[in-house]
Amino acid sequence: MKFQLLLGSLFSQIKGRPWWVGILLWFALVAPAQASVILRVAIERNVNQVSVGSSTTATVKDSTGRSLGQLPARTAFYAQAVPGGVALDKWQSGLFWIEPTDKGFVYIGDRWYRGRTLVVPTDKGLTAVNWVALEEYLYSVIGGEMDSRWPPEALKAQAIAARTYALYEREKQRTTNPIYDLGASPDRWQIYKGVISESPNTYAAVDSTAGKVLTHNNKIILSVFHACSGGHTENVEDVWGNTLPYLRAVQDYDQNIKECNWVRTFSPTEISARISGVGNVKDVVAEAFSPFRSVKALRIVGDKGTKVLQGEDVRTALRLKSTRFNVSKGADGSFVLQGLGYGHGLGMSQWGAYNLAQRGANHLQILGHYYKGVALTPIQPK
Repeated sequence: MKFQLLLGSLFSQIKGRPWWVGILLWFALVAPAQASVILRVAIERNVNQVSVGSSTTATVKDSTGRSLGQLPARTAFYAQAVPGGVALDKWQSGLFWIEPTDKGFVYIGDRWYRGRTLVVPTDKGLTAVNWVALEEYLYSVIGGEMDSRWPPEALKAQAIAARTYALYEREKQRTTNPIYDLGASPDRWQIYKGVISESPNTYAAVDSTAGKVLTHNNKIILSVFHACSGGHTENVEDVWGNTLPYLRAVQDYDQNIKECNWVRTFSPTEISARISGVGNVKDVVAEAFSPFRSVKALRIVGDKGTKVLQGEDVRTALRLKSTRFNVSKGADGSFVLQGLGYGHGLGMSQWGAYNLAQRGANHLQILGHYYKGVALTPIQPK
């Protein structure tokens, strides 16, 4: 691809109020009415520059909604942060819209996406946001989160769970985040790779469940999911500390999955490098468990101090697949963790959904098993 870059001159920021207030006002004035629910997905966040483009000729608009010109099809350009705004090809503005013609795809970073692109400055550079219809976003997410060759009922369950999660995040972020509703990385959000992870099976799963979400007491739920639990999911309070009536521990059906049986061996030096303040590690002790034998508290003992990891920190600090494990000490002084599961263990197990679908369960039965006391509810665009 051909890349073009033009550095820009200085732009003044709005004085006396945060710069993003002006963006919100502009959104309200010029963003077109949408027939469907639109998601704002941050593809690149707080970077100095990002490559953007379109599969068809695209219109470029500035922060006032004025059309500046067009980008040629299938040519990528660098959008670059400059003081007070963004530089793109021969233009400079407080922000840029890139809107493809003829239902073309947009290019952000290194992938193609549906919808349109907003490039906006932030305190740490710029952020590229994909504005995309919810159902089209899900075409990609289902293929990113599950193998599209899996049973259709498992894919449908994933579609409803993913749609519900996206709208939960959208509701939460709209009051606090003027730029985006969710990101695209799996560490915090759903896996969103753009059109590369779409397929006929993901279209079918999304279209057959279109507009349906899970609610509890008429409110959209936090429909989290994970790869596999290792035989039993967890109660949310044993992982995140808060209580939610629909995220309750249930028997699971994923014990036979090879990826969910794991062993990790750590030298004392490796643990010391990941856990600050303890010095040379002498012992690792699991000292509190959930009712289903996941580690709720892990004590790291070193020659300079002791630290207790709790909840999700047990998994994330050591980059483990799960918190359901046993600790033993090797003959060479290493620490051997043998575990089950992959992920936080809350809500729907994706491998469990696979196995339930293989046994003949439909998508509603799968969802009803993993999310307690919920209803299937149509959404209203807003």
